Amino acid sequence: STWKACIEDDDETGVSFVAEAIIANPPSYGHIHCAQKLQIPLHMIFTMPWSPTVQFPHPLCKVDYNRASIEKINRLSYLLVEIFTWSGIHSIINDFRKNILGLSTLHTRQAVRLMIDEHVPHTYCWSPSLVPKPTDWPPHIDISGFFFLDLATNYKPPEDLIQFLESGDPPIYIGFGSITGHDSERILQVVLEALQITGYRALLSGFDVNVDELPSNVFRIGNCPHDWLFQHVAAVCHHGGAGTTAAGLRAGKPTIIVPFFGDQFFWGSMISKTGAGPPPMPGKTVTAKQLATAFTFVHDPEVQSAALKISSNFQHEHGCETAVRSFHANLPLSKMRSDLESSFGACFRLNDYNLQISRPVAQVLLAAG
Repeated sequence: STWKACIEDDDETGVSFVAEAIIANPPSYGHIHCAQKLQIPLHMIFTMPWSPTVQFPHPLCKVDYNRASIEKINRLSYLLVEIFTWSGIHSIINDFRKNILGLSTLHTRQAVRLMIDEHVPHTYCWSPSLVPKPTDWPPHIDISGFFFLDLATNYKPPEDLIQFLESGDPPIYIGFGSITGHDSERILQVVLEALQITGYRALLSGFDVNVDELPSNVFRIGNCPHDWLFQHVAAVCHHGGAGTTAAGLRAGKPTIIVPFFGDQFFWGSMISKTGAGPPPMPGKTVTAKQLATAFTFVHDPEVQSAALKISSNFQHEHGCETAVRSFHANLPLSKMRSDLESSFGACFRLNDYNLQISRPVAQVLLAAG
């Protein structure tokens, strides 16, 4: 459970453990309650916006990204998501607080503003060149740049993939993972028809549909690291997850987003605003004609130039390093010192004595019985 992860010994080594800080994402929900119980710092790190702003709506709240003069609606959307979420989990959270943590329960007004009122620092791991920091976000909310895990150096592509890549123009990468669900067959037919209309070559990833024979301009691939694969394609077409979005833009490739839910619509809209891709086309309604138009659109030199410009900006960003600096910069160091000595940070609290102590002091006290 969330609480056990904060206080229980390591499963493998048996080494004792008590969290001294918590890094979490907003929808994990148990984070702030555990942090309050342990009286330790909490820092949120996430791939999509969860902090109220007038500049764009909450990604989980269906609001038209292209409408103007809806600043109040944008900001209100974040509160609506919090209220809706709290209505579904309030009994679970309050039971957790009261019976597991020994904390007081929360009423709705407290709960939906808890992260704001406690000034919990946030670091959003996307590129500020793609989505700049909103001007109404306070200093404890940062944007770091995307996080990347480079796997290309150890990857050896299969020979048939190499042969396909070398046999013609760079293909379009098309992949939706398992996100298409029961609609996989329809989406696949839309993709194949769009490719037939345009004549472009494609790499097809995913789709839990058996196809006896694919056209010669389509090659089906298995697991393949995006940082290697996207160097060899003309454009990428996918559902709009933050990771695939980042990988495609990092490679300087125009991007087509066919979103199904969540933040996928957000990323599709943000890419379209930069000129590096067409407006998003919802997966539930996309047609072969629309997709064919998008395939042609991403081969436009101006669109390719926009994608390369974003990629160039990425080269000057170091997401992981910036996020670590943000975490350290937001630590309340003055409140983390041991009351009995100043050499080490406090990680335990003696409530009976209203003292916070460091690990070395705790070890001395335990040894003394």
